[in-house]
Amino acid sequence: MPSTATKVGHVLAKGLGIKLQERQPYNDEVTRGESVFSVQTADTFVEEPPHTFDLVHELIPTGHDVGQYLYSLFPFIHWIGRYNVQWLIGDLVAGITIGAVVVPQGMAYAGLANLEPQYGLYSSFMGVLLYWFFATSKDITIGPVAVMSTVTGSVVTDIMKELPGTRPETIASALAILAGSIVLFIGLIRCGWIVDLIPLVSLSAFMTGSALSIAAGQVPGMMGITFPKPYTTRDATYLVIINTLKGLPNTKIDAAMGLSALAMLYLIRGGCSYCANRFHKHKKLFFFLSTLRTAFVILLYTMISWLVNMNRRDHPLFKILQSVPRGFQHAQVPVLNSSLASKLVGHLPAAVIVLLIEHIAISKSFGRINNYTINPSQEMVAIGVTNVLGPFLGGFAATGSFSRTAIKSKAGVRTPFAGVITALVVLLAIYALPPVFYYIPNASLSAVIIHAVGDLITPPNTVYQFWRVSPFEVVIFFVGVIVTVFTTIENGIYCTVAISAAMLLARILKARGRFLGKVKVHSVLGDHIIGDSHRQIFGQYGDSEGLEAEIAARNVFLPIDHNDGSNPEVGLEHPYPGIFIYRFSEGFNYPNASHSLEYLTSYIFKHTRRTNLSHFPRPGDRPWNDPGPTKRELKRLQQAEEDAARRGVARDDDAPELKLPTLKAVILDFSSVNYVDVTSVQQLIDVRNQLDRYTAPEAVDWHIACINNRWAKRALLAGGFGYPAERADGGHHRWKSIFSVAEIGGADSAAAVAAEKEDEEALDLEQQATRRTTTASAGTEIGSEHSAASSDGEVGKQAIGGGTGAGVAVATTGRINNRSPRRGVTVHSFNRPLFHVDLTSAVQSAITNVEAREEVKGPASIGGVLA
Repeated sequence: MPSTATKVGHVLAKGLGIKLQERQPYNDEVTRGESVFSVQTADTFVEEPPHTFDLVHELIPTGHDVGQYLYSLFPFIHWIGRYNVQWLIGDLVAGITIGAVVVPQGMAYAGLANLEPQYGLYSSFMGVLLYWFFATSKDITIGPVAVMSTVTGSVVTDIMKELPGTRPETIASALAILAGSIVLFIGLIRCGWIVDLIPLVSLSAFMTGSALSIAAGQVPGMMGITFPKPYTTRDATYLVIINTLKGLPNTKIDAAMGLSALAMLYLIRGGCSYCANRFHKHKKLFFFLSTLRTAFVILLYTMISWLVNMNRRDHPLFKILQSVPRGFQHAQVPVLNSSLASKLVGHLPAAVIVLLIEHIAISKSFGRINNYTINPSQEMVAIGVTNVLGPFLGGFAATGSFSRTAIKSKAGVRTPFAGVITALVVLLAIYALPPVFYYIPNASLSAVIIHAVGDLITPPNTVYQFWRVSPFEVVIFFVGVIVTVFTTIENGIYCTVAISAAMLLARILKARGRFLGKVKVHSVLGDHIIGDSHRQIFGQYGDSEGLEAEIAARNVFLPIDHNDGSNPEVGLEHPYPGIFIYRFSEGFNYPNASHSLEYLTSYIFKHTRRTNLSHFPRPGDRPWNDPGPTKRELKRLQQAEEDAARRGVARDDDAPELKLPTLKAVILDFSSVNYVDVTSVQQLIDVRNQLDRYTAPEAVDWHIACINNRWAKRALLAGGFGYPAERADGGHHRWKSIFSVAEIGGADSAAAVAAEKEDEEALDLEQQATRRTTTASAGTEIGSEHSAASSDGEVGKQAIGGGTGAGVAVATTGRINNRSPRRGVTVHSFNRPLFHVDLTSAVQSAITNVEAREEVKGPASIGGVLA
């Protein structure tokens, strides 16, 4: 009985002129006596189409979902209750190690952002302190990084030109808040998958180009070279390199502090790596010595600077850091007004991309290395919170650091709590070490930056591996690097992402499927044919003939043109004249539907002939773009067709057109299709109508195999696919529905029957052993005469079925035979006979019904060619 809502819906549809589709578009009159149901089955399976309400209902979160969402926002709750001393020791070592690295790097990176050194310490403190609350990675370290600091410095320079008088820290704080808010929002709505839109090659190009740009910009500071106005180290990389070369004659004594510091950093790293490989027992020691090289070099050159400049503080011999305020002197509510925000809008996309791609890429990479998975959305929450709250203490934009994360991982970090230890080290530096920072040479800090960003350059071997995987993407890599070097880091990001997206779109737009051919194959282990299991051997390949070899064979479908790399010597053919198998390669949606279906129709037109060459009654009825054969050609074709029909076979001297089959059926392989849309279904309908006109008065059968999505089935059903079309002859023959049937689970399954049989056999054997033991005991006590009688009696029992042998088989078989036969059900819906579970069943159904029509029509066609 229809519900009130259904009745109201029908009335509205009728009033609006909407034609409602029947719930059962096809109802074949199949009875239980036909072949599909020759074994006992469960109730006929009829799949209900998905409803829009169900989709909406799935999207609405339940109370449990809300609770899980809130619980997932604070991952530390999941593990903090199991915290132990062993974890604490590992976190202490890693936290202190990172603290020794992040302090000098943070001050150096503040210079890249056009800020004073203390702002780098503030950002470092907030990054490591807040991250552990929201972390899903134990290795990542949030803080100032070279690339993000460079982007911040470029933004600060541009905004100060547009808004004179605005302080650099104000601009940097506002940028961090806006970018952090965007990232936080993306993380809260759980759209972390957005980072997957940025390919690895774009990330590599971005990191390499940025590293070259940063390193080139630090060389003048390391050498003590000053550029003449209007040139600065913020210009395009190629200009910085040119001006640096021009300024080499003006090198100052800063170069001694910079070049020697850079050389020492590389010597210490190389020496520790060599010793670690040479002396494996002390590998951990050399690792920590290598890790602390930055702190050691900074302390060494700070001491040298103090010795040289302690009596000339007002006029130092080379540039030094000078005064660094103690404590959080710049803690305040950040300034963010409408004018500043409007100027920053154009810079936000680049800032957000930099915040995301470096952090997510690093965290994913180290998660794979250390056998855990991260939640990209939750990582975005961590980045967002850090950048929104950091400016309240004076911090600027921060994200994950590659070098510090690698050090933290190798140092044996156990949990994200190590960030708290690092925060304490940074806090100690902020309050206790500012007097020491006064004498740090700027050239040595530049050397630290150059040394750090050197690891971001993609090595040649990695580029070569890119080339082996995808040569065109190597072109994208070099384009990104070149654009970054000759313009800006932001342009390099946009360029690589845009080209990668264009390449993806072009591949989707120009995607076309493959026509498949069928071939029988065997699985061969050594020289022997095997069945479903490697233990099931049918004999040597080439020697096995007959039923066994046929049972072991299976059908596979490969591209006819062998463009998949299969052996071209394998003989492939269409499964039946006029039946084509077409597999989509890049999905089936509106971007590629037209191109893919155009290839389908052009191939079919090339390899078939029209069913009725003179199907237009008058010349004027023929379309202008379909001239067809001339009267002379048509008469020749008709005569050749009559001659061939009279002979019953086509000859080589007949018209070439007669050697082509007429189109009978199209089988679509949807194994690579997950979703279809209105455009793709409508174009498929148009192609069906086009091919029906081509085969008129016949109609083409459309079989669809390997559908993976219920909504795709619903869409195809709405387009009239999935069930036989109404034929021009009014359905003069009954459609033969071929279904794939599988065994139903439960107590009637084959596994249950086999298990029961094993239990019965085990019970019989146990009873037999018990009787033998009893017989032996009786023979010993009573004597040989009684023993012989018992033996005779046992033989009688065996005949009845108490022992092993034929009696057991009879009894067991009888019990099994008394059971109901195993029950099977159709895999796909009973009312959708043209949806198939695989290509084999689709081919079987197509051939069966084509041959059935040929039998009804009368004499067979000429060699399967003439219809």
